Amino acid sequence: MSESAPMSLSSSSSESSPDQQHVDQHRDATNPDLAESDLPDSPEEDDETGDDDEPKYGSHTRFEMELEFVQSLANPEYVNYLASRKLLTNPSFVAYLDYLQYWSRPPYLQYLTYPSASLKMLQLLQEERFRKDIIAPHLTQGLLVEGMKAAVEWHREG
Repeated sequence: MSESAPMSLSSSSSESSPDQQHVDQHRDATNPDLAESDLPDSPEEDDETGDDDEPKYGSHTRFEMELEFVQSLANPEYVNYLASRKLLTNPSFVAYLDYLQYWSRPPYLQYLTYPSASLKMLQLLQEERFRKDIIAPHLTQGLLVEGMKAAVEWHREG
């Protein structure tokens, strides 16, 4: 299966911080000129050429970059960071989060290391109220504690 990038992602300068590089990699998703209709429902929908040469961004494919980003959503502190940078109030970034819901379906689901946490956060991020509330440290801390409790319980059962 071939995937092509619906968005152009630029290489980050070596002088940027790692956080800034991650934001820069996803900057086109936050570009106000990018309409929701410009985003395909899933990577296959964007594959009109049948070309097997997937573009690379640095040394990573779009698939790898989106997988890493979706998995990073399992970390409430990272989501709080996105909120602190006002990305969660940007309509284009919200559209990008909606687009990423294809990860909740096969065959993409199998690639997620922590599908429950990642996909639950992705689902919560579809709600405007949650996107506003996640900036609060007490909510972020509460989600971290609940995640730890769930992990401990899972290990007890396993």
